[in-house]
Order: sequence, then C-alpha cells, then structure tokens
Amino acid sequence: MTITKKKDGTTLCAAVSGRLDTSTTPEFEADIKPELEGLTELVLDFSALDYISSAGLRALLSFQKQMNKQGSMKITGANDIIKEIFEVTGFSDILTIE
Repeated sequence: MTITKKKDGTTLCAAVSGRLDTSTTPEFEADIKPELEGLTELVLDFSALDYISSAGLRALLSFQKQMNKQGSMKITGANDIIKEIFEVTGFSDILTIE
C-alpha cells in the first residue's frame, strides 16, 4: 500500500493504492489520523485501491465520525469491487462515494 497526500489549506487529498487490509491499515491510520485535526474536507482517492478488508472499513468509519464533527469526507475513484464491498457492508449508506 502506498499513500500520496496533498494538503491545500483545510482540505486533504490522499490517494491510496494497493491493499487496505489488516497488515496495512495501521499504517493508513497512522498516516491519516494526525492530519485530520483542523480539516474541513477529507478526500480519499481509491482509484488505485485493489482491496479493502474489515480493518480498512473500520478505519474509514473512524475517519468519517471525526469528519462529521468538523466537515466532510468523500471517497472518489473506487472501482466496482470496492463499491460492491461498500454496498454489501452498508457503508455506501454511511460514506459519500463519488
């Protein structure tokens, strides 16, 4: 997994590629969570994400809860496999997916 971040004022765009699973989610959380303070918008670009596990979903839920208090979070570029995971788990009702 690789994460490429770009911050513009109170907006953070993070492009995530590879797999977001039990072995990579701790790194994902450690990389993104400290950046959330003071943000009004978090954009996660999943166009190069191949897989997301329940650990990755938990991290997204945690980020969403924090961003609900201070702004918005959206996911862009998710492929059909990732979108199906969001649908089956009900996350498509919780997250903003574009």
